Amino acid sequence: MPIGHDATNSQPWTVRYMLTALDAQPGDRVLDVGSGSGWTAALLGHLVGAGGSVIGVDIVAELVEMSRRHLGARFGWVRFEVAVPGIVGWPEGAPYDRILVSADGSRVPAELEQQLAPGGRMVIPVAHEMYVVDRSLVATIVRRRTGDRFNFVPLR
Repeated sequence: MPIGHDATNSQPWTVRYMLTALDAQPGDRVLDVGSGSGWTAALLGHLVGAGGSVIGVDIVAELVEMSRRHLGARFGWVRFEVAVPGIVGWPEGAPYDRILVSADGSRVPAELEQQLAPGGRMVIPVAHEMYVVDRSLVATIVRRRTGDRFNFVPLR
């Protein structure tokens, strides 16, 4: 669903699929890359609760402002930031227990793998396939494709 600025909200079924694969738990620190209108960050905020935190990052400043307006003071543990040009994710808040990426890239960015905490998980679409990336406690990255196909805006 278009939300302006060449961005879209994903279908509810797709978001449910991704959130199920992400398996965010109460108290987790979560990075939401491509947070758009903020609705996935709000769902993540509900899942992690006040003991956790969610940082939504988007490259479009107007969408970040929209997200801030939509959530207001509803979730004090959810915040939104404008992505820094040339930097993927939000390294200054790393490491994250969970990373959700709502834009499709041609690869799993190493920059996001580095922001993932040991024992953490990332869900990211890559070339229209969903990947689940797990980092072991000794920092080994394990990637697996789900085999399901999806359409997302490009990761920029």
